[in-house]
Amino acid sequence: MQNNTISFRVQPGGTLRGEARVPGDKSISHRSIMLGALAEGTTCVTGFLEAEDCLATMNAFRAMGVDIEGPQDGQVCIRGVGLHGLRAPKEPLYLGNSGTSMRLLCGLLAGQHFDSVLTGDVSLSRRPMKRVTEPLRTMGAVVETTEAGTAPLKIRGSTKLRGIHYDMPVASAQVKSCLLLAGLYAAGRTCVREPAPTRDHTERMLAGFSYPVVREGDTVCVQPDGRLVACDIDVPGDISSAAFFMVGAAIGEDADVTLRHVGVNPTRTGVLDILRLMGADIQVVDVREMGGEPVADIRIRSSRLRGIEIPQELVPLAIDEFPVLFVAAACAEGETRLTGAEELRVKESDRIQVMADGLQALGIDAQPTPDGMIVRGGKLSGGKVNSHGDHRIAMAFSVAALRAAGLIEIDDCANVNTSFPSFVELARDMGLNISVIFGEIL
Repeated sequence: MQNNTISFRVQPGGTLRGEARVPGDKSISHRSIMLGALAEGTTCVTGFLEAEDCLATMNAFRAMGVDIEGPQDGQVCIRGVGLHGLRAPKEPLYLGNSGTSMRLLCGLLAGQHFDSVLTGDVSLSRRPMKRVTEPLRTMGAVVETTEAGTAPLKIRGSTKLRGIHYDMPVASAQVKSCLLLAGLYAAGRTCVREPAPTRDHTERMLAGFSYPVVREGDTVCVQPDGRLVACDIDVPGDISSAAFFMVGAAIGEDADVTLRHVGVNPTRTGVLDILRLMGADIQVVDVREMGGEPVADIRIRSSRLRGIEIPQELVPLAIDEFPVLFVAAACAEGETRLTGAEELRVKESDRIQVMADGLQALGIDAQPTPDGMIVRGGKLSGGKVNSHGDHRIAMAFSVAALRAAGLIEIDDCANVNTSFPSFVELARDMGLNISVIFGEIL
């Protein structure tokens, strides 16, 4: 079998300048398809992220009988079938590299009247699923996994679910969302308590679709007596994608970047808080609300960063941005210390170890710990790093070249298409000297 391989080569130096709008938020794009499919009426989405992960969610619902028009230039219309209108898929639902798709669909499908199977690529098939399957089993769901607790997931339908009160041992928006979606089909009340705030897109969007959601302090609850009413959704730019240009502007010389229409949901803005603590020059302006989600324009200029001890309460609010925040730490004066981030070890890659290996290859003192990393700022050399198929690793090392002394070559970058298909083009437009090398492996 022959596969294309993709590497990035990024020349040292350069300056990021100008204005841009990053692609739509991945988390919101996923949920717009899921809830739009279960709603009564037609939901039209603008700003939808046309990346592989979100397309995997879309294709799964098409396979379950949902009529979806698009995507076309970020426009999608979903003709909802109602909470009980999905049909049994003829084949296993393949979700590629998307952990969000798999974990959220697992909860949603546990309450259906048909059996289903969820599969993914090699990377997704290694990611832990017990964190959702175990509480789902407490609700009465029948879900089979491998002995290691990984995909494929075999979900038995026609099972009577019951509501539970679940105290999450680790803060996770995916686990919370999985159980809330299962709670739409469970007898009684389903409540999820989170030990620290996590992104709340599911709760916001349920309310946007007129489904009653109750938040009581650190606990969110649903009951199975509501209905989803179709509505239009405008997806803001993804702050996780914006983070690469934020850090690139902060570490680069004479940089001045404005990112338009970025989602600034307070459960997602940890990256802004951390960069500000490091001394970054960031302005958030024209804050407004669209479709229940706060959005704003973000301006970032060059600054001298300093190492910090990252507050643990910010870790869940920036969990996807740590690869590029490690690059910021490598360019900062002094030591940056991250703790309480064990979750990074079970993402698309072991992001702690992979980032430490890459930074060390570029001459930086980066010491991995079980739950984080200690990074001592220094001079980045050129060199070769491997992203291990992790989109955020590949993009993080790309912007590191802005401060590197030599060429940085990054291998295994094809999965950038899972979240940010236009990254290379946009990065070039902003001033990064990046090229793509295509190869083949037998």
